[in-house]
Amino acid sequence: MNDFLAPIISQIIELLQQYGILAGAFIVLLESMIPILPLGVFVAFNFSAYGLFLGFLISYFSTVIGCIIAYFLSNRLLGMYVNKKSRDHKKIEKIVNKFKKIKFASLVLIIALPFSPAFFINISAGVVKMNLKKFVSALLIGKLSIIYFWGMVGKSLIDSVGDLKTILIILLSLGFSYLLSKIVSKKMNLE
Repeated sequence: MNDFLAPIISQIIELLQQYGILAGAFIVLLESMIPILPLGVFVAFNFSAYGLFLGFLISYFSTVIGCIIAYFLSNRLLGMYVNKKSRDHKKIEKIVNKFKKIKFASLVLIIALPFSPAFFINISAGVVKMNLKKFVSALLIGKLSIIYFWGMVGKSLIDSVGDLKTILIILLSLGFSYLLSKIVSKKMNLE
């Protein structure tokens, strides 16, 4: 299996390097809007093709921009429909209001968790017309740890899972994201 995958992975990395940063940014941006695409794989390719620092920056900014685009698209395309339906159905209205009023720190943690449904969060935030400042601030903080996580895991799954230092860094970055979200929440009055 490794003999089969190694040349394919090598070819993808070469293509990314050949077409440059925009290719790496495009695949991550696309992932933010198409739920079936795997963020972890694209981040891993960017880390491998461009290195840890540049791969991180490309993946981080691309996913944030893609999430914001998904927010606006869902807001424009689905927002009116869901708001109309929520007025007719009290259960839907209750769910919409609950997600709209989610605490900032909770939103950051949901975004920061590796297996949370990012596409669903983006679409839901747009549909319920969540405060844009709150949503973007949560993205900027939460995506820090998830991009690092996927980059490290993608770089080498076995090394990341077995390396206590990497696990500790990931846990510290989650904790940092949570603390930063609390500070930003108070400073920007996002609750």
